[in-house]
Amino acid sequence: MKKYILTLILLLPLLARADFTTLSTEKVQAKIAQGVTVIDIRRDEEFKQYGIIPKSHKLTFFNKKGRYNAPKWLKSFAKIVPNKDTPFILVCAHANRTKILGRFLSEQGYKNVSELAGGINYGWIDKGLSTVKTAGKDGKNKPWYKFW
Repeated sequence: MKKYILTLILLLPLLARADFTTLSTEKVQAKIAQGVTVIDIRRDEEFKQYGIIPKSHKLTFFNKKGRYNAPKWLKSFAKIVPNKDTPFILVCAHANRTKILGRFLSEQGYKNVSELAGGINYGWIDKGLSTVKTAGKDGKNKPWYKFW
């Protein structure tokens, strides 16, 4: 009996831990249609090279050397994701950085953390979906990258 209680005590934090899920392209598209926020954590040169998913928020986490300032980033993040129950989807180039950040945010108590499987390169652009440049002077997104 003591072993069962000890096992339960050890597993309880894992069960209570918030979900971090990887979503297919189709599920991400459906969530975007429902109004779920998309946060692109890539760097500026990556935004310029491939554009962003329409309506995404650009919020770089890692710099070119892999360093980050979590408190500063979380302050900006809180303006986009108002509470820890708000669902959001993280995007990077290949879904490597989003896995690290997604687990970190789950550990911080965020309950609806998702990422795009394969990132923007293999989960979006390779699927023939377009991206947009950042907003132009007129405030509108411009088509940027698309396979025809």
